[in-house]
Order: sequence, then C-alpha cells, then structure tokens
Amino acid sequence: MSTLRLRGRAFGPGDHAIMAVVNRTPDSFFDRGATFGFGAALDAVARAIDGGADIVDIGGVKAGPGDEVDPEEEIRRVADLVSEVRARHPGVIISVDTWRSEVAEVVAQAGADLLNDTWGGVDPGLAGVAARHGIGLVCAHAGRVEPRTRPHRIAYDDVVADVIGYTTALAERAVAAGVRPDAVLIDPAHDFGKNTWHSLEVSRRLDEMVATGWPVLVAVSNKDFVGETLGGLPVEERHAGTLATLAVSALQGARVFRVHDAAAARAALDVVERLRG
Repeated sequence: MSTLRLRGRAFGPGDHAIMAVVNRTPDSFFDRGATFGFGAALDAVARAIDGGADIVDIGGVKAGPGDEVDPEEEIRRVADLVSEVRARHPGVIISVDTWRSEVAEVVAQAGADLLNDTWGGVDPGLAGVAARHGIGLVCAHAGRVEPRTRPHRIAYDDVVADVIGYTTALAERAVAAGVRPDAVLIDPAHDFGKNTWHSLEVSRRLDEMVATGWPVLVAVSNKDFVGETLGGLPVEERHAGTLATLAVSALQGARVFRVHDAAAARAALDVVERLRG
C-alpha cells in the first residue's frame, strides 16, 4: 500500500494520523459555533496540536442544511485563519474542508496542504487547484448528492462497491490532472448520501477500501449513525461510540482519522497500535 506524504511528513501503512476538526461556523452540529470566533478557532487549533493532532481541518460551511454561505463569505471565514495557523504552527498539516475551487485557490495560496472535498467532486476544478499548488486532495463518496442536502430513501445495490468505485475513480482522475499520487486519500464519507445501515456496512467492510492501496480517511466523529446505532443518543453522548468506531477502522487499516477530540482519539489509536503489535 502507498505512503501518504503531506508537508514533508510520511504516513505509511499502520500509521495513524489525527485530523482535528476546527469549524469557523456559527451553526456546527457538534460545537454550536464555539469556534466561530477567530480567537476561539486559534485556541482550538493549539489545543488540538497539543493533544496529538497531525492535521487540522478548517471548515467555513456547515455540512448540513442551513443558512446560505457564498464563496466570498466562506473565504472570509477560512483564509485568514489558514494564514495565521501557518504562521503560528509551521509544522502542522493544514487541511481545508471545501468543495469550491475558488475557495481552494485562496486557501492554497494562504498555506493549506490538503483540500478535503467532502462532497465528492461536485467541482472538478478542485483537483486542478491541488495539482497547481502541489498539495493533497481527499476524494470522498457523498452519494452524488448536492452539497448540504440530505438524501431521501437513497439506495445502493452494494454500498461498499459503489463507494470504492466512485472514490478510486476520483483519485485516478486527480492523479491524471496532476495531483501527486502520494497526496491523494479516499474517504467513504459516513452519513453523506447514506443512511445508518449504509454507514455501518462501510465500517464493517472498510478493509475492502484499504485493499485498493489508496490511504483511507474516516470521518465518523459524533455522527448520526453512531447515535442511532446506540439507540438514538444525542450528539453530546456519542463519544464512546466514536472511539469504538475509530478503533475498528484502525484495525482494518484506515490511515487518517477526522475527529473533534484529538487527545482522546490519539490515546485510543495508540492502544490499537500496541494491541496490533
């Protein structure tokens, strides 16, 4: 399997890279806007790095439905933060969660190392931005839905086969566009274009994604499928389920873990590493 290389760091098979979520949004499903303020976001970045984060993933638009955020507002929320994080933490890998190539261009110039395209290639120009700036790209499976929408009665003949086919095709197109092969990840995007059954099936069979050879990112932290699996728990009570899902993903070979609690994730994955020997 390939080695992932971002900002001079290498993550090979068996390595666990922690990606900490820092959202400059007033309506995040998890923190309800706690890191919307510029200073609060910077403090969150510092805490995440202290807790063991290798990557910070900065976002300016809530994933789910909500108030419209145009590209100009998204840039206003994230670009200056990327610049300041790069100045304060020169060694950290900076990711930006965006599906828009015009936003990607600005944050790449500001110092981002990775574009986290959670919505699965709705803007094909994103790969070109990554290629021009020599940075990485996350290729995700969102069920071919429009950004910030929730699917209704979505169905797949085989959700894992669909995820693998779609993400690997995106990865291959990114490389053809000039993105470095060792800077491309694939992400099943739990809950995006999927119901709870689909997300659980992806988690059970994550090793099939790992077998493609592309480094796999999992973003399961406090998501709805975790809460529903545990009987309908609210977001603030999904921590234990999150850590269990991270451990199962790690044992199957996932490489990057997008989380809200970097320190807890690092501790859990260190245990997995020791158990695996």
